[in-house]
Amino acid sequence: MATQQPATRPANPRFSSGPCAKPPTFDVTKLADAALGRSHRAAVGKAKLKDAIEGTREVLGIPADYRIGIVPASDTGAVEMALWSLLGARKVEMLAWESFGAGWVTDVVKQLKIDAEVKTADYGQIVDLATVDTKNNDVVFTWNGTTSGVRVPNADWIADDRDGLTICDATSAAFAMDLPWDKLDVTTFSWQKVLGGEAAHGVIVLSPRAVERLESYTPAWPLPKIFRLTKGGKLIEGIFTGATINTPSMLAVEDYLFALDWARSEGGLNGLIARADANAKAVFDFCDANDWIANLAENDATRSNTSVCLKFTDDRIQDGAAFAKAVAKRLEAENIALDIGAYRDAPAGLRIWCGGTVETADLEAMLPWLTWAFEAEIAAQA
Repeated sequence: MATQQPATRPANPRFSSGPCAKPPTFDVTKLADAALGRSHRAAVGKAKLKDAIEGTREVLGIPADYRIGIVPASDTGAVEMALWSLLGARKVEMLAWESFGAGWVTDVVKQLKIDAEVKTADYGQIVDLATVDTKNNDVVFTWNGTTSGVRVPNADWIADDRDGLTICDATSAAFAMDLPWDKLDVTTFSWQKVLGGEAAHGVIVLSPRAVERLESYTPAWPLPKIFRLTKGGKLIEGIFTGATINTPSMLAVEDYLFALDWARSEGGLNGLIARADANAKAVFDFCDANDWIANLAENDATRSNTSVCLKFTDDRIQDGAAFAKAVAKRLEAENIALDIGAYRDAPAGLRIWCGGTVETADLEAMLPWLTWAFEAEIAAQA
């Protein structure tokens, strides 16, 4: 018999993995100072874009000699910009353990036609990082597998004296995990993820070594305008002070500035990591207490604290994909948990966002409802 519906409901049922929940103090009236109807190249627009760049540096602890640029097309645009602009000078290793990493493999091997060494792992696992030659090769990897719930445990496998570049897709990791900047030459993310910003804008962070590559190497293929980071063999410095390649949304920029202020109020990066860790622990503890659900990530050390991916393990389930969709649908119909179905390319299950903009109390209120939805669906298929 299915349990009765729990008495407590989440105050905010938004557990989507992107765009993610807005910061708890968000109110649209707090964006009233946005430079709407103004050129992004006017003084006010440039100032706000520069504030966004320097606020990113401050909160994430990015070194002063690293460049930070706001670029088109979210994290996808930032990653593609890095791949098209930097690869081809050295041997490339591509690491993939989820759908986005697999997408970067496709782009490098089939579009750029680079004879890369590809290392893959199934969802829930990670490649053997000890086999990666960061000393000699360029390496492309995701820090956190948004669709698999698996993250790299640390950066110890990256050589300090490397000759190649590390290109890291860090979306869903930035602002929730401690990124070791000395190990990362190119880092990309979008503010729609962990800080709950509005979509369509990406961020690219370049180390001095990455800048040196850009200024000393010209790819064999033509570069679209939105990917060009150099002119006449020199870095276009304006991109990294707020002179964006194309027109940004100043409303989205204002929203990001608000999110950065909220992050500061929560203790900066350490506070955001603590919030995400507490959220993820609530879900991990729930899985430990129930034998019908488990974390997709098989190793505790590689479990994500943001995009927590779950699988149903009950033998009574006849069709895993249909069952997971039905559970997610029940929770959405009750306005308990929105958008928590597994990513379309991932194994059947659920994906619960646990980044810092989510309140732990909301997760704790939602999880008993997950039990209710599971048992109701088991009863329905009997």
